[in-house]
Amino acid sequence: MKKNQKRMPITVLGLIVALAVFAAVRAHFFSSPDEKTASSIQLDGIVAPGKVTMIDLGATECIPCKMMAPIIEDLKKEFAGRADIIFIDVGKDPSHAKKFGIRAIPTQIFFDAEGREVHRNTGFMDKKRIVEILSRLGVS
Repeated sequence: MKKNQKRMPITVLGLIVALAVFAAVRAHFFSSPDEKTASSIQLDGIVAPGKVTMIDLGATECIPCKMMAPIIEDLKKEFAGRADIIFIDVGKDPSHAKKFGIRAIPTQIFFDAEGREVHRNTGFMDKKRIVEILSRLGVS
């Protein structure tokens, strides 16, 4: 038997194992939240039914998150009583990153009054764009 013929089964086995590991990692880290996750979010009291909600997931050490912090505070005051504007620090509580299926921070998620996710943005988002989305969701 030739030397290359002995290595072929090992190479094929290695390729199969690598593909299986890739599929498992991809399914774990790159899956989006499903319906079960969305309903558990509502049960946790993060998204209030009957009110449009914007959640900003970030971390206090993140530069784009720091740039968004004053915008989020302004929006909380401006839309008080009409929409919930919430900041969640996933650096301090990483379970929320998995719960919301985020891959990068900052991520903004918008929920309609029924608690359904209707828009998602990853990266810095300026105040004008946030207000436009809130307006489309019926918040005046």
